[in-house]
Amino acid sequence: MTFEETVRYRRSVRMYDPEKPIDTAKVKHCLELASLAPNSSNMQLWEFYHVTSPDTLKAVSRACLNQNSTETAAEIVVFVTRQDLYRQRSRAMLAYELAAIEKYTPEDRKAARIKNRKQYYGFLMPFIYTRFFGLPGLIRQCIATTVGLFRPITRQVCESDMNAVVHKSCALAAQTFMLAMAAEGYDTCPLEGFDSRLLKKILGLPAGAGINMVIPCGIRKPEGVRDVQIRVPFEEVYFQI
Repeated sequence: MTFEETVRYRRSVRMYDPEKPIDTAKVKHCLELASLAPNSSNMQLWEFYHVTSPDTLKAVSRACLNQNSTETAAEIVVFVTRQDLYRQRSRAMLAYELAAIEKYTPEDRKAARIKNRKQYYGFLMPFIYTRFFGLPGLIRQCIATTVGLFRPITRQVCESDMNAVVHKSCALAAQTFMLAMAAEGYDTCPLEGFDSRLLKKILGLPAGAGINMVIPCGIRKPEGVRDVQIRVPFEEVYFQI
């Protein structure tokens, strides 16, 4: 399929055909493609839980309120946010950046570039993602408000804002996964209706993890898709300025 055909083929499928299995290796490959999705500061604060065992599929479906899409899914993928891994990912990105600078940056620019990356991944990223009962976010907001009196600055820096950033990045990966699955002729349905506490317990996730969305996978039954894809008129959402 062309890209447009892939986008138009992808639908939120709510019932899958149990007589048509899917290839687990292909689903895994689609998740590998999802890991290439753009994300904020390349922090990659996400994890993908690929559920294939019958017992776990049943448990996950129960946590998802036994919706048709999870009850009939051949496999399920749970997209998880891991803001709690920000220090680990910051260190990994700093190491990568320093190695890249050493390899590709001219000598006369290395010192400035190294200083910039150490400030960004060594200080700014740990500072911006730190959480502690809202206090770090309040401090960040005060700094942003003060600096914003003199120049443009990112103002969405409180703890809820950073949580939204992590979820937006994870959602980009989820969308990439769904398009990759569509290109394989497989179907998906992004779900936000679930018991997050129960789901985290099933997956053995720590308190700092979050559930972004649950995506059942399979091959559609005709009755699992609405005949018409309903969208508001494009003219209501498009603005050229």
